[in-house]
Amino acid sequence: MSAHGPYALSGPQPKIEHGKLPLRGDLAHIALAGRYFVPHYAVPQPRIVMPGGAPLMDAPQEDAAELCTLMEGDSFEVLDVTGNWAWGCLSLEGPVGYVHVDRLEALNG
Repeated sequence: MSAHGPYALSGPQPKIEHGKLPLRGDLAHIALAGRYFVPHYAVPQPRIVMPGGAPLMDAPQEDAAELCTLMEGDSFEVLDVTGNWAWGCLSLEGPVGYVHVDRLEALNG
């Protein structure tokens, strides 16, 4: 451990390709703590994509660009919910985007 603690600011971070990491200016996946500095980190809440699949959108709006289609049964890690939209990822490596909350269901168990 350094004199600055376990984490020290070391200059600008490289630009991350949009949609590849669960990282926004205000929030990131808890697994990214120590690698990226943001005001808040979230522990993912796993959900399952419902029958019929779901579009993964670039923004929380109907006319946003569709990044891909999530398949029925896919596990989606929800990191934030605003209105009718959940922001999250399929995995730590992406893809990352917004899904209508009514297309996701809680895990059984």
